[in-house]
Amino acid sequence: MRTVVVHKDVAAPPAALFALLTDPHRHAGLDGSGMLRGRPEGPRSLTLGDRFSMGMRQGGIPYRSVNTVVEYETDRLLAWETWGELAGRRLVGGQRWRYALQPLESGGTRVTHTYDWRGARFPRLAVELPGYPARMGPAMTRTLSRLAAYAEGAADGRQGLSFGSGQTPRARHDPNDSP
Repeated sequence: MRTVVVHKDVAAPPAALFALLTDPHRHAGLDGSGMLRGRPEGPRSLTLGDRFSMGMRQGGIPYRSVNTVVEYETDRLLAWETWGELAGRRLVGGQRWRYALQPLESGGTRVTHTYDWRGARFPRLAVELPGYPARMGPAMTRTLSRLAAYAEGAADGRQGLSFGSGQTPRARHDPNDSP
């Protein structure tokens, strides 16, 4: 199967999490992979069909990803497909990033984060050989921890993440999370 899925229960309502996830200006601060560099271009709040791009860096090489929102249900579901484009032509990509939000009786939310490369162009070369499937699980777990720290801090009037220069967050440590 060409997917990686991680879950986290967060002590914040789905609407608060959805607001963070639909704002591309928050993505670099929430990213657990270290690849996102910010400088988003596109709408401030995403909805179905929107395109946005993001500054990225891999192996010391900067580039921009071009993303299209392909799944959207207010306060429940957000997914985008990412591509590397040159002169409007899709060269690599086709991976999908998905966040599903399930309300919990406690008032919190179960967040399911999925990386899906079934639709990737050149999956063996562009995804599997560079080792992304093995690296994505831990990176996505860090992303959900950062999302939780920010949302839970905002929900109780504290700042969950501190964004300094370069949009690098410092998250509160949760001893229940794996490193």
